[in-house]
Amino acid sequence: MNRIIVPLFLQTWLLCMVLAATANATPPIVADEQLQAGERHKRAALIITHIMNKYHYRKQPLDDALSSRILDAYLENLDGNRSFFLKQDITDFEHYRYLLDEAIEGPDLEPAYAIFKVYRQRVDERSAYARQLLESRFDFSIDENYRFDRLESDWAQTEGELNEIWRKKVKNDYLMLRLADKEADEIKEILHKRYARFRTSTFQINSNDVFQSFINAYTIVVEPHTSYFTPRSSENFDITMRLSLEGIGAVLRAEHDYTMVQKIIPGGPAELSGQLQAEDKIIGVGQGIQGRITDVVGWRLDDVVDMIRGPKGSVVRLEILSERDGFESNSKIISITRDEIRLEEQAVKSEIIQLESGGQIGVIKVPAFYSDFPAQAEGKKDYRSTTRDVKRSLTELKEKNLDGLLIDLRGNGGGSLLESLELTGLFIESGPIIQTRDYSGKIEINNDPDPDIAYSGPLAVLVNRNSASASEIFAGAIQDYRRGIIIGEPTFGKGTVQNIIDLNHFTEFPDEDHGRLKATIAQFFRISGGSNQHRGVIPDIIFPTARYGRDYGERVLDNALPWDEVKPVRFIPSSAPVESFAQARKLHEQRIKDNRLMRLLLEDMEAAQAAENRKAVSLQESKRRAEREQLRLASTELRNEFRVALGLEPVPLNSTEPEDEGGLEDLDPMLEEAARILFDLVMPVRQAANRFPETAKTAGITGGIMQ
Repeated sequence: MNRIIVPLFLQTWLLCMVLAATANATPPIVADEQLQAGERHKRAALIITHIMNKYHYRKQPLDDALSSRILDAYLENLDGNRSFFLKQDITDFEHYRYLLDEAIEGPDLEPAYAIFKVYRQRVDERSAYARQLLESRFDFSIDENYRFDRLESDWAQTEGELNEIWRKKVKNDYLMLRLADKEADEIKEILHKRYARFRTSTFQINSNDVFQSFINAYTIVVEPHTSYFTPRSSENFDITMRLSLEGIGAVLRAEHDYTMVQKIIPGGPAELSGQLQAEDKIIGVGQGIQGRITDVVGWRLDDVVDMIRGPKGSVVRLEILSERDGFESNSKIISITRDEIRLEEQAVKSEIIQLESGGQIGVIKVPAFYSDFPAQAEGKKDYRSTTRDVKRSLTELKEKNLDGLLIDLRGNGGGSLLESLELTGLFIESGPIIQTRDYSGKIEINNDPDPDIAYSGPLAVLVNRNSASASEIFAGAIQDYRRGIIIGEPTFGKGTVQNIIDLNHFTEFPDEDHGRLKATIAQFFRISGGSNQHRGVIPDIIFPTARYGRDYGERVLDNALPWDEVKPVRFIPSSAPVESFAQARKLHEQRIKDNRLMRLLLEDMEAAQAAENRKAVSLQESKRRAEREQLRLASTELRNEFRVALGLEPVPLNSTEPEDEGGLEDLDPMLEEAARILFDLVMPVRQAANRFPETAKTAGITGGIMQ
C-alpha cells in the first residue's frame, strides 16, 4: 500500500465535472522567503475569528486550550501518517502550543509558516532519499512487513529510524509495480517521477495554501463542517454547486497519496458506465482511447482533477484499484466518455416489485432533493423538482393496483430543505416537519407548505448509512408521524446547517479576494424534540448490514456536534399500525436466515471491511503473490455464488476473462427484503378488505393499495 501523506489542505472535495478542459499553467516553485503571511491573510484571520465568535453555532473561545488542539490538528494536516517529521521537530514545535490563539487573533501568523518550512525541508529530504534507494537492489525473498498505516505510530526518534520506514515504503512501491508485471527500468522511471513530483508539488504550495491549512486546523477543531476556502478553492467549490456540468460525474477527494472516489453522481457517465465505484482509488490517468497512462500517485488533488476534466464527448482513461478487492488486487484500466450531468438523469425513478407471495410493491427511488431553481425563477410551469417528479410517479403507480409504496433514500445525501418539506407534505395532511435552532438560540418551526395529501396508503422508507441531511428530515418526520415504517441502516447523522460567507463583505479592500468561510450556523431538530445529529435516524427494522457501518458517518468525525434535543412541538400522529412492526421484524429475521443473497452480501461487506482494516503488508514477494491469488480465488468464488443464486453459470476459477455480469450489477437484496417487510404489514389490512369489502370501500381501501 502506498502512503505518501498529502496534507489535508490539498483534500478539497471536487466534482470531476466541468464545462471545458482548461489547461492551467504549472504553478511556480515557491521560495522560502515568499512563504509568509500577507496583509490580506491577516485581515482574513480577523474576519474569520469575528464570524466564528458571533455567528457560528458552537461558541468555542479561542484560548490556550483550543490553541493546543489547533497545533495537533495542523501537524496532522501536514504529516498525519508520521512519515516526515522527526520527534525532535515535534518537540521544537511545542514552543507554539499555547501561542496559536494569539497568532490568529493578533494576527501574527508566523508560526504556521515556520512549521510548514520545516515540513518542506523534510519532504525534500525524503524525496531525495527515496530516489536514492531506487539505485539499490531490493531482496524480495526476505520475510519482513511494511506498516503502511502509521496514524497511531510514534514519531521517528532518529533519521536512521525514518530511513528504515522509507526503505520499506519504497520497497513496497517497487513490489506493487513488480506484481503488476512492470519491468525494472519502467518501475524505476515511474517511481523516480512519483517521488520527484511529490517534492515539486509540495514546493509549489504558496502562502495562500499554508494560510488555508492553518486556518482550517482552527475551524476543524471547533466543528468538522466548518472550513475556509482560498479564492482558488472557492472557484472549485462553485464547480460542485452547478447543476449542469461536463465530466465523468464523480466526487473525488485525496486520501494519503491516492485520489479516491468519494461518491458517484446519479445520472453521470461514471454511474451509467458501471465501471467506477465509491472508494475506488485512481492511480493513473490517460487521455483518449490510446492515450498513455500517467501515474498520479502522490499528486495534488487539483492537478489530478485538471487531468480528468475535459469537454463533452472526449474519452478519459483511468487506472484504478478497486476498494472491494483490497490492496492486493491488480489495477484495471477503464474508459469513460465525458458528458453533461443532466438534471433529468438524477431525477426520481419508479418501478414495481412483484413478490413471490403475490404482492405488488411500488418503489420510488429518490437520489437527491433537487429543484431546477433557474427554471422556477423564470416562471416555467414544467420545471423539475423532487416533489413534482414523485407526484408524477405516484399518479402512475396508483393505476397499478399496488399493495404499498416504498420510498428508497439510500445514498441520498440531501439537497434542498424546501423539497424535503414539500415531499414530506405529500404523505401527511398538515403540520410541523422540522425545527431549526440558529446560532442565537432562536427556534423556527418549518411546516408542511401544502395541506393536501397525495398518498395515504401503506408506506415504507428505505435508508442506509449514506442517507443524510434532507433525507434524514424526511425519514425522521415519517417516523415521528408514525406515517410509515423506516427500514435499513442508521443514517449518516448530519443534522446541521452550513452557510457560505463571503469574507469580502467584511472588508474595505474591494480589489482583493479574501476567500470564503463555510460555517455551521444552525441545527435541525425533529418535531419529537430529538436531533438527527450524530445518531442519525434509527430504523424501525435494522438490516444486518448495519454492523459494517458503525464506524461511519457523523458519529466518527472529530469534534462533531453531539446529539441534543429541544422541546417537542404539537402534532397529530398518523394511524400506521406501529404495534405490528414487532411482528414484521420477527418475520424479517426469520426470512433472512435463509436468504442466500443477503448472506452473500454480508460476506462481501465483511471481506471489504477486512481489507480496509489491514494496516501492514508483507514485503516477501512469494507471500504477496500467494495472498493475491488467495484473494482472487475468494473473490471469484463469492461472485460465482451470486451468479448461481441468480441462475447464471459460474465462471472457471482460473479464468482471466471478465465475466458476463448478466444482471449481477442490478442485484439488490435489501430493496427486495424491504418490499417483503412492507407487504408483511399490508397483508392483515388486505385480508380484512377481502373479508369486509363494504367497510373497506368506505375506508378508501381498493384492492391492495390505500388511495
